[in-house]
Amino acid sequence: MSNFRYYRWDGTQQIMPFDADAIMEAISEDIMAHGDIHRALERLMQQGYKFQSGDKMPGLRDLIERLKQQRQNTLKQNNMDSIIKDIQQRLDKVKETERAGIDRRVQEGQQEVGEFKSQVESPEAEGAEPKPSADDLKQREQFQKMLESMAARRKEQLDNLPKDLGGQIKELREYDFMDSDARQQFQELLNMLQQQMLQSNFSGLQQSMQQMQQSPAALEGVREMIRDLNQMLRDREQGKEPRFNEFMQKHGHHFPPGIENLDQLLEHLQSQMQRMENMLNSMSPQQRAQLQSAMESLMQDPGLREEMSELAERLGSMMPQPGQARQYRFSGDPDESLTMSEAMQVMEQLDELEKLERELNAARRGDRIDELDSQRVGDLLGADAQQALQQLQELAKQLEEAGYLEWDGSEMQLTPRAVRKLGQKALQDVFSYLKRDAFGRHAISLRGRGGERTYDSKAYEFGDHFFLDLQATLRNALERNGTGTPVRLQPDDFEVYSTELLTQSSTALLIDMSRSMLLRGCFLAAKKVALALNHLIRSQFPKDDLFIIGFSGYARELKPEMLPQLDWSEYQYGTNLQHALMLSRTLLGRRKTPNKQIIVITDGEPTAHLEDGEVFFNYPPTFRTIQETMREVVRCTREQITINTFMLERSYYMADFVEQMTKVNKGRAFYATPEALGEYILVDYVSSKKKRIR
Repeated sequence: MSNFRYYRWDGTQQIMPFDADAIMEAISEDIMAHGDIHRALERLMQQGYKFQSGDKMPGLRDLIERLKQQRQNTLKQNNMDSIIKDIQQRLDKVKETERAGIDRRVQEGQQEVGEFKSQVESPEAEGAEPKPSADDLKQREQFQKMLESMAARRKEQLDNLPKDLGGQIKELREYDFMDSDARQQFQELLNMLQQQMLQSNFSGLQQSMQQMQQSPAALEGVREMIRDLNQMLRDREQGKEPRFNEFMQKHGHHFPPGIENLDQLLEHLQSQMQRMENMLNSMSPQQRAQLQSAMESLMQDPGLREEMSELAERLGSMMPQPGQARQYRFSGDPDESLTMSEAMQVMEQLDELEKLERELNAARRGDRIDELDSQRVGDLLGADAQQALQQLQELAKQLEEAGYLEWDGSEMQLTPRAVRKLGQKALQDVFSYLKRDAFGRHAISLRGRGGERTYDSKAYEFGDHFFLDLQATLRNALERNGTGTPVRLQPDDFEVYSTELLTQSSTALLIDMSRSMLLRGCFLAAKKVALALNHLIRSQFPKDDLFIIGFSGYARELKPEMLPQLDWSEYQYGTNLQHALMLSRTLLGRRKTPNKQIIVITDGEPTAHLEDGEVFFNYPPTFRTIQETMREVVRCTREQITINTFMLERSYYMADFVEQMTKVNKGRAFYATPEALGEYILVDYVSSKKKRIR
């Protein structure tokens, strides 16, 4: 017994929008066409499905298209040249702050000299502090001239800074700021750029880099980490065992979690360096040169610069085939500022989108879809994409829980319930044509007992079901006695509604499984009809018998549950109708039903027969094959078995053979297209079940 617990809806619960019945509807056509439920589920995962209601089940192809659109949006919203714009804006702000600070310092000095001069020239008040002397004023004025001269030189230095970012950063490093705010802004800019530059190669360095300028120990910690990393690489080159665990215990906080060995660490570093290279390649040549110059000017620490250079060289030698450098065509507004850190996040997003696209394409080609990380899909494409992937990953599980799918070892199989579902779907497909075309309403003038009530009536006879037609009964009494009350009834006045007589029958459905049926696209229609007819009989006429026989070189009985999964391996050369009629006659002969019929679905005349238990095949058919087949037709006729033939192809040989067969058996022959095949068979079957008898 299953236990269920219910909670108040809070908006976070996940609801699968499509149930198992909807999934079976989506894959039913594919299963019947190819006979492989595993491949049908794979194709559903790949292509998705649009239901008649208009609802869409996204497939892997839809997720890939959405991923491509996300990548295009990212390219349209960003521009790597904006990095230079951001750095230049920050430098311009530093220079503006310094100029304003210089002017403020000069103005403050001038104001102080003026106040000092007023004090010197003012009369001395009794009891006040001694006023400044003329010598003091002269010194103050000389100091002000020196300040103004220094201010002019500083402005000249700012005016003559190089045009490139690297040169500006290098000159400003040596510049003696007069304004403390400008000095602080420039130092913060240096810290940020150094942090982002190293962050591009070593994710996780943020805390260390924030303290690097203020703490020599932090800088030494980063330098030591790179030095130890280089030592591990040297050890590997020399055949020694790298001390990876010791390295991670000491420096693991510089790297993201989940790195378990040196190869993973190298792969991470190579990915980071690849993203930096992709970012540089995606910039215009002028802006790239500017950024590279700025990065070189930032690396002032000789030890750190040497260690970084050695690391880059060793990574290149140990990974001789790194990923191909990419050049993305960004089309965003270059005037929108973008920090290097934000740019690296954009490059990381594009890298993750490309990796996800490769994984989705691999899943489309048949790799395990359950190995895809749905959380990662949600992070990159949104919660609805995550839900769509989770549903695709749960398709088989949903079918299994609903009783449509079972496992035989590692092989998927349809359950009897699934076969009934496919039959119901096939029946609905067939009768949807009938509603649309209003086809096959045959009037039959026989009535009987035990079936459904009709809307005409008859005089009551002993044994009839007493479905009284009150209006007709009263009319008979009034016609006999005239009007007036009371109305006196006699037995002859009673009339009852007629009912339909339901007959019982046994049917053998013969399906041609020769290779020509497959090549002409006829076998799928025949298989759908077999499923639909089986469902119709099981649901509406449970006392009837239905035998399904497939024939090509030989004939054999097919169980209904085998039909959906018949595949290429079942198709052979030859149309051995003789063996199929022989097997049908044997199966029908075991039943005592009054009505026995054979329904033959074929696209060609007989081309094979049995001789001493062995099949003999020839095309065009020989007289011997036709003769042996007609002998079986005669035997069926003697046993009062009606043969109805549905021809899916018109040819001289087939038309001549079917004409001979119908003359002997008194059955019927129809020419039908694969699309309309089900209409003929099922309507004929149902109409022959209901006969109105007086």
